[in-house]
Amino acid sequence: MIITNPNPLNFEKSVNKIIQDINEWFNTNLLSLKLDKTHFIHFVTKNSSSIDFNIIHGNKKIVNIYNTKFLGLTLDNTLSWRTHIDTIIPKLSSASFALRVVKQFLSPDSLKMVYYSYFHSVMTYGLMFWENSHHSNIIFRLQKRIIRIIVGIRGRVSCREHFKNLKILPLQSQYILPLLLFVINNGDYFKVNSEIHNINTRNKLNLHLAISNLLVCQKGTYYTGIRVFNSLPSQIK
Repeated sequence: MIITNPNPLNFEKSVNKIIQDINEWFNTNLLSLKLDKTHFIHFVTKNSSSIDFNIIHGNKKIVNIYNTKFLGLTLDNTLSWRTHIDTIIPKLSSASFALRVVKQFLSPDSLKMVYYSYFHSVMTYGLMFWENSHHSNIIFRLQKRIIRIIVGIRGRVSCREHFKNLKILPLQSQYILPLLLFVINNGDYFKVNSEIHNINTRNKLNLHLAISNLLVCQKGTYYTGIRVFNSLPSQIK
């Protein structure tokens, strides 16, 4: 269901009318919603104020929540991804500790296998959605910590060359890779500038980037994917 209305009061009435229709259909087909597992999220920007919606199912109010877990990703109502990052930090810290414990018993190749199994798999899940959050710097520090554990260097030593030697992508590069693959594998979602206008400019073969003043949109997967793809050298494109 997609319900739109610029007026909050009319929007609330429309939602409740649809919920009432759903409830009648459920009762007719011997179905029911489990209300303690049914919630809604009101997504807002940092500069907008939340509106108190009263959404009723039957005689009970559906609760407004501020975050929820969906397909392994924790979504919050501002899309800051802070809650999701907070949930994976303990898992990554545990993986770092485990790697430190077994380091003296394993070869470098085996340590890399442990890294990919217990750290990398958690770090990269949904990365193309949440890495653009400024909270992701914590995850990059944890990744550098585990690289230092693998190669056996002190905390203040640079990891740049060790990332290359281990052939492990740093967090930012790991973020760019799925973004580009998303653009390449979903070409139907994008248009080049020459399809929008007939002006012969040097950027006519770049993907068209629509103007958006909303920061959440600018940091999103679609918008950022276009910017990263357009910045590639022509021979790589």
